[in-house]
Amino acid sequence: MTALTLSTSGAATLRADAIVVGVAKGAKGPVVAPGAEAVDKAFDGKLASVLELLGASGAEGEVTKLPAPSGFKSPVVLAVGLGAVPEKDDTYGAESLRRAAGAAARALTGSKKAGFALPVETVEDAEAIAEGALLGAYAFLAYQDIEKDGTSKKDQNGAKLPLGEITLLGAKPRDKALKAATERAVALAEEINRARDLINTPPNDLYPESFAAVATAAGKEHDIKVQVFDEKALLKGGFGGIIGVGQGATHGPRLVKLSYTHPKAQKTLAYIGKGITYDSGGISLKPAGHNETMKCDMSGAAAVLAAVVAAARIGLQVNVTGWLALAENMPSGNATRPGDVLRMYSGKTVEVLNTDAEGRLVLGDALARASEEHPDAIVDVATLTGAMVVALGNRTFAIMGNDESFRTAIHEIAEEVGEQSWPMPMPAELLKGMDSPTADIANIGERAGGGLAAGLFLQEFVGEDIAWAHLDIAGPAYNEGSPFGYTPKGGTGTSVRTLVRLAERTAAGDLG
Repeated sequence: MTALTLSTSGAATLRADAIVVGVAKGAKGPVVAPGAEAVDKAFDGKLASVLELLGASGAEGEVTKLPAPSGFKSPVVLAVGLGAVPEKDDTYGAESLRRAAGAAARALTGSKKAGFALPVETVEDAEAIAEGALLGAYAFLAYQDIEKDGTSKKDQNGAKLPLGEITLLGAKPRDKALKAATERAVALAEEINRARDLINTPPNDLYPESFAAVATAAGKEHDIKVQVFDEKALLKGGFGGIIGVGQGATHGPRLVKLSYTHPKAQKTLAYIGKGITYDSGGISLKPAGHNETMKCDMSGAAAVLAAVVAAARIGLQVNVTGWLALAENMPSGNATRPGDVLRMYSGKTVEVLNTDAEGRLVLGDALARASEEHPDAIVDVATLTGAMVVALGNRTFAIMGNDESFRTAIHEIAEEVGEQSWPMPMPAELLKGMDSPTADIANIGERAGGGLAAGLFLQEFVGEDIAWAHLDIAGPAYNEGSPFGYTPKGGTGTSVRTLVRLAERTAAGDLG
């Protein structure tokens, strides 16, 4: 993991591979952002002009490298675009700083150390820069042969280690608020990167049992109680949804319960994650071209694990229980068939019309089991439907729920932490499309509004008088395109920040 340090050094005196400064997009050209005064002065006040000559505009995420001025201990100045100049108070939003820091860190892959001299008006600004830089410095290299100098043994022009050390310049290391904020940034970034690692791990190495082992080790390290329900326990307990989805695979299913408790907690949250470690579609096999990234179908469970561990590391005064519903969805002679009827943990029966609508089955069992403990609220997270990708694109997750104020609060929290989301309805008339002549309910309805119908299905397994929200992260969970900002190619760790901030708000009593 990339190290984060605080330094009172100025840009000219820090020994590093590069100094990072911000540049904004002004009406008449690039504008040097606050924090870069010393660098601008060394360029005789003409840094903006030099950057413009080099083609820089200050557009968000744009990166421009130039030689450092005479007398600097660092050889390179890296200017990163912050987007448009703020209209008021010259204050750059936290997400703009987060994205700029992430873009700079990605551009410095292979470097050992960089000083960040981006605009810092508040402790929150410093936290955003630290978080963005740490997330931008992520790389998944577990399966690549890397030399000590950071190059690939197989290809000297190949993979490189991420930026080794991030130094926030002009900081006050003894400032308690700043120290707490940066420690939070480190904990959060490390857990998001844990989620990314899990999502990126190939399914021959990450399957329900090995995922459960990762969760158990994390719990032991951070004083979180972990209980693993294996196949025998799931059968005995009547978890027909999880068993039904996982029975066709060589690697049997698991349900993992993580319990973080705080002695002063007044509220309890339950987070539930869909953990399909590989989704072939089962007997309803996915068509060619849709299988290659299906290792990411456990992104919800990865996010929940990361959020619970982050809550423990930060020491939040709230109880958080995580449920990881883990299974492989594979076709075989033992697999659930279209037309089979499963008896869920709640006792409700489900006719399986499409085995590729499996996530709602494992979540249904976990929702019913979590409801028995009567938490104050439940949030489930899942790469649930392609319909939501069609509706909202690749960067925005959907929010549904049985409580409008709770759904709205989560949407506002997601916006606050820089995660794109959108509240979606659950039209009651879509429930009729899941009527079954054989069972209590079918696992799919009409194609139109399929993502909304999935939310209605899940609601059937939520206990009475419990506020519940469903996050469909199918779009942003796995980035198949080019990296941007602090978001890498591959697993993103989306929703972790939203879940952690929800726990923080709950601990502070801000959510009723």
